Order: sequence, then structure tokens, then C-alpha cells
Amino acid sequence: MLDGALRAVAAAMASARDPWWVIGSAAVRLHGVETPVADIDVLTSVADGEAIVAAWRRGVVIGAADHRFRSTPFARLDGAALPIEIMAGLHVHRDGAWRPVLPRSRVVHGGFPVPDRAELIAILRLFGRPKDMRRAALLGAAPPFTVG
Repeated sequence: MLDGALRAVAAAMASARDPWWVIGSAAVRLHGVETPVADIDVLTSVADGEAIVAAWRRGVVIGAADHRFRSTPFARLDGAALPIEIMAGLHVHRDGAWRPVLPRSRVVHGGFPVPDRAELIAILRLFGRPKDMRRAALLGAAPPFTVG
């Protein structure tokens, strides 16, 4: 299922004009670490996020901010092998402030851009949920993924 969902991500992001990243559990898997993946989280610019949501020809659910996360837009794209979550201008509320999530690194694993290992660990820790902390620990304990 992950491969099919990633193909849908690649097709959806083909027209992106700005850098984008796969984050969350799918990024951990792309780094070569085994973890469950329920959806594909894609971090985009606001302009690309809006364009991708408008162009998606299957089901779209627009989400709202909650006490921990906000993005413009936040949309779940249905109809792929796994849901694809588009997050543009993502911010996380932590320690009394809204903090932007905008990776500085961009490495490619399996044909998809992800934050480098150290930065992905930092993002997962920033998210702070138990599932994110488990993924950060798995990623930190695993040897670096190499193709060879």
C-alpha cells in the first residue's frame, strides 16, 4: 500500500513549484526504518498546497487547526492506497508558542524528498506525541540507510 500511495504523492506533487517534503511515519520508512504508516504527510508551500488540493480529482477533506497543529491548508486527499495529508505553512504549538515546521535539509530516499535523519528526529520530537517520540527513538537507534 505504501508504494501505491507514494506513486499518488509523486503524481500530485509533479507540478509543485517550491520544495516539499514527506514527513512523519512515511519519512521514517523512507529512511529505512520499519514503522507503521497510516497516511503520507506532505509538507508544502501554501501556494503548492492550495494548487494540489484544487487539482485532486478524488475525495478531499479540509481540516481545521487544533490545539497542537495548524496549517493552511490542511487537507486529507482520499482515493490513493493510503490517505495523503497536505500540510502547508505547518506550525506546532509547543511551550506556549506556535513554531513553524520548515525543514532546512532535503535528502532523497526512494525518490522522495525527506528531511535528513537528524532533522526528522528533531521534527518528530517537536510534535511530541507518543507515536512521534517512538518514531524518533527508532530512527535514532537505527543505522543510516544506504543503498548498495
